[in-house]
Amino acid sequence: MKRHILTGAPGAGKTAILRRLEVLGHCVVEEAATDVIALRQAEGEGEPWTGARFIEDIVDLQRRRRTRASALPVSDQIHDRSAVCTHALCRFLDRPIPPALSRELEDIAAHGVFQRQVFFVRAQDFITPTAARRISLEDALRFEAVHVESYQTFGYDLVWIEPAALSIRADQIERRINTPCP
Repeated sequence: MKRHILTGAPGAGKTAILRRLEVLGHCVVEEAATDVIALRQAEGEGEPWTGARFIEDIVDLQRRRRTRASALPVSDQIHDRSAVCTHALCRFLDRPIPPALSRELEDIAAHGVFQRQVFFVRAQDFITPTAARRISLEDALRFEAVHVESYQTFGYDLVWIEPAALSIRADQIERRINTPCP
């Protein structure tokens, strides 16, 4: 099983790319942070990212989704973010790395869970705010830089997906996934 990571700055177009790849028949494993935020907001929490268990809840949901996806009868999966993104989120929010996240990072490294090449969707020159995405373009670019540092720290190689039309960006990823490993 090849598990590919797709990541990038908030608002870079990652979700649209994933939807296109999913429609083309690729197995997509959803990200956790946005869903944790949406749930907490539905429960009345205005800014869930300030909560004490925010990071741990993301790690738990990421792990459950990854574990469930492991049982699927597919040869390739595209994971919308990973625990390395959660590491970047901790750094961006200036929060300590909780033990649950450290264990998850150690586990995915020890078991070679993900392909070493990560598809990194570069930020565009605008951002569309949502209920879960309340970030300025300037902060999104800063968050992008933190993501790059985290992935490089953990030894991943970044495959840059530059701003372009949706079909072009998705095709760049699909060509690499469909290319057999040497």
